[in-house]
Amino acid sequence: MSDDLVFYTHPMSRGRIVRWMLEEIGCPYRTELLDYTTTMKSPDYLAINPMGKVPALRHGDTVITETAAICAYLADAFPEAGLAPALGEKLRGPYYRWLFFVAGPVEAAASNKAVGFTVAGEHQRMMGYGSYDDVIHALEGAVSAGPYLLGEGFSAADIYLGSHLFWGMGFGTIEKRPAFERYCARLGERPAAKRATAIDEALVAAASPPAQA
Repeated sequence: MSDDLVFYTHPMSRGRIVRWMLEEIGCPYRTELLDYTTTMKSPDYLAINPMGKVPALRHGDTVITETAAICAYLADAFPEAGLAPALGEKLRGPYYRWLFFVAGPVEAAASNKAVGFTVAGEHQRMMGYGSYDDVIHALEGAVSAGPYLLGEGFSAADIYLGSHLFWGMGFGTIEKRPAFERYCARLGERPAAKRATAIDEALVAAASPPAQA
């Protein structure tokens, strides 16, 4: 399989999570920038992701969509980066747990909060995440146990959760708690996180119309 990595994204999207992941891996990749109203809905891109959403990744002949899946794939495809415990290791279970806890309960609870949708009473049993408070309390415990979700070892699960906390606290869909802020401050100091942010911020600035005098 060709080692070519092609990254489809928009600088103001969940693609920022994959950008950080790619920078942590350190392998060369090519970025294809898409626009929400045109190229993201074009026949060519819909052949890659029928949802017409970003991010997506092409690795040789393999196409991966959905952010958590891309992170999990990259961690396994480039084991030398050390972003996932090996199969059979004790920490592989917690790694899967938190990676997909974010993809499921956290994503759903934060999205529902953002649009003002709340679940009360017996209806909470219908929801995969139960309640927003349940999710937040679980996350607080997870990031308080050690420097990273798996203890001393940084992983793709930290990239995925950290990105959601950065975004959620910034836009008010995840409440700010001291444990979250300490965790995010720690992650934000990683050189790859700084590089990824700088790349996407430069793309946002380049796409913005100049200020009027």
